[in-house]
Amino acid sequence: MPSIYNLSGTEFQKAVWRELSRIPKGTTITYAELAARIGRPKSVRAVANAVGANPLPVTVPCHRVIRTDGTLGGYSGPGGVTEKRRLLKAEGVDIRPKNAL
Repeated sequence: MPSIYNLSGTEFQKAVWRELSRIPKGTTITYAELAARIGRPKSVRAVANAVGANPLPVTVPCHRVIRTDGTLGGYSGPGGVTEKRRLLKAEGVDIRPKNAL
């Protein structure tokens, strides 16, 4: 299995992917939180693009990153957002938008 540290990508992408690997199972963070964690709080859109470019979507758990409003956002792995929802549910994460009743 490829190591996260041997993945081909820009230094920015690798920083995002390393931080993704630190998100504990059963938890989520937002793209904005992820940007802040890598020291680039104004780069939310670039962080989202790096998450989408993750070459190991289950191994490097990009499914644990959601939008600030609590919605799922995208998922570039096989199965798309349906698979993202399934993975999160399997980890015990309840996904509901913050404005949901």
